[in-house]
Amino acid sequence: MVRGFRSYKVPSTVIESLIFRDMFGTPQMRAVFSDEALTARYLEVEAALARAEASVGVIPKEAADTITRAAAKMRVDFDRLKRDTEIVGYPILPIVHQLAEASGAAGGWVHWGATTQDIMDTATVLQVRMALDIMAADLEALRSILRGIARRYRNTPMAGRTHLQQALPITFGYKAAVWLSMIERHADRLTELRARVLTGQFAGAAGTLASLGLSGFAVQDALCRELNLCTPIATWHVARDNFAEVVSFLGLLTGSLGKIATDVMLMSATELSEVAEPFFRGRGASSTMPQKRNPISSELILAAAKSVRQQVGLMLDGVVQDFERATGPWHAEWLALPESFIVAAGALSQARFMLGGLTVDEDRMRSNLALSGGLIVAEAAMMAAAPKLGRQKAHELIYSACRTAAADRRPLAEVLSGYPEIFDALGGEEAIRHYCDPANYLGLAPEMVDRVLGARPENAQRVSEERETTAAGVGR
Repeated sequence: MVRGFRSYKVPSTVIESLIFRDMFGTPQMRAVFSDEALTARYLEVEAALARAEASVGVIPKEAADTITRAAAKMRVDFDRLKRDTEIVGYPILPIVHQLAEASGAAGGWVHWGATTQDIMDTATVLQVRMALDIMAADLEALRSILRGIARRYRNTPMAGRTHLQQALPITFGYKAAVWLSMIERHADRLTELRARVLTGQFAGAAGTLASLGLSGFAVQDALCRELNLCTPIATWHVARDNFAEVVSFLGLLTGSLGKIATDVMLMSATELSEVAEPFFRGRGASSTMPQKRNPISSELILAAAKSVRQQVGLMLDGVVQDFERATGPWHAEWLALPESFIVAAGALSQARFMLGGLTVDEDRMRSNLALSGGLIVAEAAMMAAAPKLGRQKAHELIYSACRTAAADRRPLAEVLSGYPEIFDALGGEEAIRHYCDPANYLGLAPEMVDRVLGARPENAQRVSEERETTAAGVGR
């Protein structure tokens, strides 16, 4: 037995581990999917069902009141629930037995006309609603952090890279704005999917509401009103696209966070050293190399993205179900959905920490931008010479000059000055130096930052004011 732990309480996965759980998740999200919270949602749905049925005259109001009080006060016997669930295969009949006992004479009205999956699905929807609220708040906080980075570094030049090679100059604010644009879309997706996912489930054994006769739709609608959920237009016992969509959303979100993390990891490599994760004593330390400052948050985010991606596949596989009640695919959701939310929440938490305290070395960005000796803006010189020389000839001459500059390790401006045709086409040595300065070839990167920041109505006024301030500064 591990010292300090009771053997039966030692967790076995990283999302529950006393050591790792706050690296791969958050206490708030774990609480949503805890056994205590899950059984509370079961009882919440059973009590709401009783009230709904009483409201349309299916069961006595006194019974519904008693069931509601019992559900609010009862303490679940988890040892008994575990034992009975292992026998039955599902937790609802065992929880119904405990609630019925706690309800006394009214216990005979508990779970009236419902089936196990009605209660479990609706309880899961209530969990998903709580989880999405947490995700929405975290996304908003991350959006705010990225807006600040994009705004602050709007005009900070750095090397843009394609295929891991320096390509053209960009600004760090532009890079952050691209990151932000993904997060903005995810915030939109979260809002849009709520109406589809936050839908109650109540349809009875085969989904036809037969046990309630003509009162079925009235009870279904009343139950959804009680729980503030959308009423389904059809039974979704075996139509699982809603839950598959929400986990797919988490896959997209963590994928985008993984892209951001990958950029940060590469930019924090010793050879680049353009950014670094927040530092405090011991963070990212190596057991053998005292100099190390490893990008821990980024590594955890990337691991989370890979993990949730696998759960997306499992959820999509679970969409393929048989007849009116599935034999197995439904159970796969029990594994995939909670873990996806917990791990995604952990990734968001790591991203907020990492980006909120990101160290940005503007001098190193400029230094790296100058590494090529102007080769990074060869396109600028080519496009400037093309009107006089023609694009193809300008390309051939600049290409030749670039090969010479690279081979001889000479600045491109110096080499170009030795080509009479280019010297004449560009307008002399001073003009050549201008075209070979990466800071003069940022394209519309700063303006794209403005467009991303201004895409949201709440940002439009601030961006307009910032542009006016910038223009006034330039005028001075």
